[in-house]
Amino acid sequence: MRKLLLLSLILVFTASLHAQTMDKKWGLGIGVGAYGTITDNGGVGFMPELYLSRYLSPRFDLMLKGDAGLFRSDLESKLDLVNPFLNLRFKLSDETKNLRPYLFAGPGFLWDNQEKGLNFDAGLGAKYYMSPNTAFYVEAGYIHSIDVVRGAETVKDKFLKATIGLEFDFGKTKDSDMDGVSDKKDKCPDTPAGVAVDANGCPLDTDGDGVPDYIDDCPTVAGLTSLKGCPDADGDGVADKNDKCPDTPKGWKVDVNGCPLDQDKDGVADAIDKCPNTPAGVVVDKDGCPVDTDGDGTPDYLDKCPTVAGPKENNGCPVIEAAKETVSPEMMIEPVYFDYDKSNILQVEKAKIEKLIKLLKSDASYSVDLTGNADSKGEEEYNMKLSEKRINAVVKSITASGVKAARISKQQALGESNPAATNDTEEGRALNRRVEFEVIKTK
Repeated sequence: MRKLLLLSLILVFTASLHAQTMDKKWGLGIGVGAYGTITDNGGVGFMPELYLSRYLSPRFDLMLKGDAGLFRSDLESKLDLVNPFLNLRFKLSDETKNLRPYLFAGPGFLWDNQEKGLNFDAGLGAKYYMSPNTAFYVEAGYIHSIDVVRGAETVKDKFLKATIGLEFDFGKTKDSDMDGVSDKKDKCPDTPAGVAVDANGCPLDTDGDGVPDYIDDCPTVAGLTSLKGCPDADGDGVADKNDKCPDTPKGWKVDVNGCPLDQDKDGVADAIDKCPNTPAGVVVDKDGCPVDTDGDGTPDYLDKCPTVAGPKENNGCPVIEAAKETVSPEMMIEPVYFDYDKSNILQVEKAKIEKLIKLLKSDASYSVDLTGNADSKGEEEYNMKLSEKRINAVVKSITASGVKAARISKQQALGESNPAATNDTEEGRALNRRVEFEVIKTK
């Protein structure tokens, strides 16, 4: 039995080396109770108690307990026994509860005024934590002698005991980040110094957006991690608190203030600007394009005649042609007529062209405009091309004589759109197959 006691002492030493870390892993118990023998010479006494416990695991503690018996006899109290025990305490609930019942058992050694030797105890109890470090406890146990010698004989004493007391937990708790939560319970062990934490040791996150309050620019309103915990209602990437245009349409590019990007500064956002590179200061329309008052394709800021339409090549101004005057009636040239569906010049019509050539050569200030026509037989598109061919035949005849093509100032094919007579008769259609001349004198 002495070997059993030695083995128990080794267990105490081993537990000290290998016990799991926990907040306040040591406990000191102080109690008082009563005991009574249940053998033939039974008696009753008072029992002061003192123990030291060590945390082993979430389910077990190791306890070194000392009980002392004070036996009252003939109105006189005397020390009756001293009984240290090495108990293993089995916890029946987890450490989050205030009320924690348990079982205990272990070997002991009894001294009293008559006997000594090995014994053991077993029982049950419960602790109620009034604070994180202080608990009220109550126990009921049974003590049984194993190898107790009284005089020259071995006795089998049996006791019942009941104890109440207080347990005080203590011990240094490791807290690497010094946030007040031990490393064992700390789910965020690297919290920066001075940061307020919750019960799990993690930085407070008041709005629950996943961004801790200490780095959350908007700690009371849920927001985005990318914006340091601030919301972005229009999704433009600029936090609402900094957004000067909080209602920007989705997908529009914005500047640092959250307003629609307007690179040419014309007041029209790039997202809807059809002319995004308008020069600075130019007045634009609703589409961001330079205003073009006369609609000639040349914007006002480049248009030298902004209220009068003109070609771009002339800076938006109309082309003013040199003044012309019509030649005298006696110098008019009769139209040249053509056969049906033909563009070649008839022999009888060549005299008219020769008269025109002679007139043009007589005065370099003369020029001529040509108009080609056709009757209404056939498709309109075909007749338009036919009238162009008739003009080309006349032009070729004129230029072949040495007259410069530049003196034929205008050529206009009208097809069947400008009849000289009715198209209902052959005679009328013959008059419509023609090229007309307008001789003009340039001043």
